Amino acid sequence: MFAPLAQAAAKSAAERRLTLTELLDWLVEDGVAARGPAEDLKKERRYWRGTQHPLTLVAEAVWKDLRAPHRPLTLEALAEWLAQREIRRVIANPVEIERCQVEFYSLAKSIKGANRDAGGTSGLSNLEQLVELGSANKSLDANDAHVVKVVDWLWQYAFEQRASDIHIEPRREVGLVRFRIDGVLHQVYQIPASVLAAMTSRIKILGRMDVVEKRRPQDGRIKTRMANGDEVELRLSTLPTAFGEKLVMRIFDPEVLVRDFRELGFSEDDHKRWNEMTARPNGIVLVTGPTGSGKTTTLYSTLKSLATPEVNVCTIEDPIEMVEPSFNQMQVHQGIDLGFAEGVRALMRQDPDIIMIGEIRDLETAEMAVQSALTGHLVLSTLHTNDAPSAVTRLLELGIAPYLLNATFNGVMGQRLLRTLCPHCKQATELNRAEDQAAWDALVAPFKSTRPASVYKPVGCLECRMTGFMGRVGIYETLLHTPAIKQMITAGADLARVREQAMKEGMKPLRVSGAMKLAAGVTTIDEVLKVAPPVRDGTS
Repeated sequence: MFAPLAQAAAKSAAERRLTLTELLDWLVEDGVAARGPAEDLKKERRYWRGTQHPLTLVAEAVWKDLRAPHRPLTLEALAEWLAQREIRRVIANPVEIERCQVEFYSLAKSIKGANRDAGGTSGLSNLEQLVELGSANKSLDANDAHVVKVVDWLWQYAFEQRASDIHIEPRREVGLVRFRIDGVLHQVYQIPASVLAAMTSRIKILGRMDVVEKRRPQDGRIKTRMANGDEVELRLSTLPTAFGEKLVMRIFDPEVLVRDFRELGFSEDDHKRWNEMTARPNGIVLVTGPTGSGKTTTLYSTLKSLATPEVNVCTIEDPIEMVEPSFNQMQVHQGIDLGFAEGVRALMRQDPDIIMIGEIRDLETAEMAVQSALTGHLVLSTLHTNDAPSAVTRLLELGIAPYLLNATFNGVMGQRLLRTLCPHCKQATELNRAEDQAAWDALVAPFKSTRPASVYKPVGCLECRMTGFMGRVGIYETLLHTPAIKQMITAGADLARVREQAMKEGMKPLRVSGAMKLAAGVTTIDEVLKVAPPVRDGTS
């Protein structure tokens, strides 16, 4: 059983600064220290106003614990007695200590103050609100100083942690804050429901959204700055749920637009083949892959390099991901019948040279893309398929005539994002087990590639949040529209034959591209096998 006075001491110390007098009184009351030496120390330090902590002063007195087995009263022993927990002394980075002080003291104080101002009630947009009838249902002001401080901390912490998305999720009693880092969600904080609702309202105000409307999904944008002064844009999306509004903030780093293709993970061969597609004055260039595979980043980086003062670059997006001054960007609005097809039709009257269509989803949009390419424009767009060759058959399945596709198609690139190993903690390991050989063969088949003697494995450290990974890099496969491929693009085209021919002409499947990153010590076998689709029957 914990000593009652020690428990009171811990509670008092958590709420306010601990004084030497009350610490000594508690030690005497609990039978840990003798009254005589304690009173002597009080007299000696009666007018003490130093920066030393009271625990340090008592430890320096070198007393022995009056309780058996009468061990010396060290700083660790005093701290354990006060906190009722095991204390271990470790070496920590001062920057990390400062961040933790902000998180666990300033932030906790702000959340506690905001919750107190709200009367400790749960959120208002709650399906179970009827059970709270008669309670003091006081809502919290979104401009409350505590709420403002919590929202500011949330953004700065997300930027520090390299988060790509911030999820604010209401639950019955408490709200969750989760960050998506390197493609994986991490829970970072639990916040009282009333404070979470006020945070959502605060962010909606800043994003120029309708704060009162909580029944319909809404979209918004906010531009803010990181701690180093760099601008960053957040795209907001709300969704009504059982316990209130869920808010997701997608963080867009403007640095993405100025990154070199090598930084995105392009090999020399990938870059050469991609340039061959996009350097043509007209035609259709596609990027394919699932949601979150980096397609938008690739397109924006490409458009940024193509957007010289001599050309007119126009985009139609749903929504506009990043605002770029060198593009003319238009957003889809289904409520006023402005879809992708209607947007392209309008852009065609704006004297464009290069058109980017956010996504080809239906036959009408695909036909508008083909017509734009036929009339001398370069059209870039995305398509959701498993790999590059599948994009060809998808367009044919949508209803595009083979002769029109052959007349306009430049090529397609499939891509995925792999988590990269943390450079601070990754460790080399030999690749000599039978299962390692089988995994390597699964990656590079049907290509015969030399197996590396060693690869790296994740370990985990403070720099990478103990995950072993830090950042992501792209892997790519590029299919060019060659004369041989052109002959295969017919009604009922055989996908397997198209893949096989593309690989004969130099297309490396995604798993082979991943194997190259593995051999370079960038990622792991498990990561490549998880992300890249398998190679089957000589095809990707």
